[in-house]
Amino acid sequence: MHAQIQQDNTGQVATRFNNYENVSRTTMSSRDMAELVGLRHDNVKRTIDSLALKGVIGSPQIEEYLDSLRRPAKQYLVGKRDSFIVVAQLCPEFTARLVDRWQELEDQTAKPSFDYVAALNDPRTLLALLTDNVKKVVALEADNTELSHENLMLEQKVAADAPKTAFFDAVTVTHETYSVAEAAKLIGTGQNRLMAFLRQRRWVTLRKNEPMQGPIESGYLTAKLSTFEHPENGKTTVSTPRVTGKGLTKLQALWARRDADLLNKEGK
Repeated sequence: MHAQIQQDNTGQVATRFNNYENVSRTTMSSRDMAELVGLRHDNVKRTIDSLALKGVIGSPQIEEYLDSLRRPAKQYLVGKRDSFIVVAQLCPEFTARLVDRWQELEDQTAKPSFDYVAALNDPRTLLALLTDNVKKVVALEADNTELSHENLMLEQKVAADAPKTAFFDAVTVTHETYSVAEAAKLIGTGQNRLMAFLRQRRWVTLRKNEPMQGPIESGYLTAKLSTFEHPENGKTTVSTPRVTGKGLTKLQALWARRDADLLNKEGK
């Protein structure tokens, strides 16, 4: 805070304070009083503590602020009566300045910072206020429109993803396995096409369509062993692939990506 010393009509020196941070109109800060009487702030706070301890004044409010070096510090806030007692204890000759300061604070409270009546009678000020309000309304409507569009896009995405989500939930957690024909039907293709795709992806062997070890270890396939009597080779065991729920979910994703790749190639 900075103070300017001016001389009034009586020849006495009066203090005019340019800026008082954190000072209300019902209290005065210990920093305000320190500047008023020209003493160190910590000396003023010690005097306030002493008077409050003796019960001469009430306990002051404590308020935090940042000092000139932007460090956290504390000041006291005291009421009008107590401020007179503190200043009288510190420097009785400054009591007149304290009276002037309280008068300034009370005058600021009585006088509004903005004359609304005068503003409403001034066409230019009124137009500026109306224009500002219109801009705020337009900005608010634009925000609402954008939010509505985002909500609509989200709803459409949820609706589009619903079948995929239902499919995933239905097959991923099940312990049931599916034949290649059943898996093809669920994915939306034919058995021969899906089997060719499994060979291409190296899920089954090229010659016998038997499940390979990699997809089995990944939990995508299981092997169903069947035994039959071959006319020439005698008793023969055949390994048939069965698709797990996890494998069906993986296959659906791979098949959808395959369709997208085919469409991209056709479009080029």
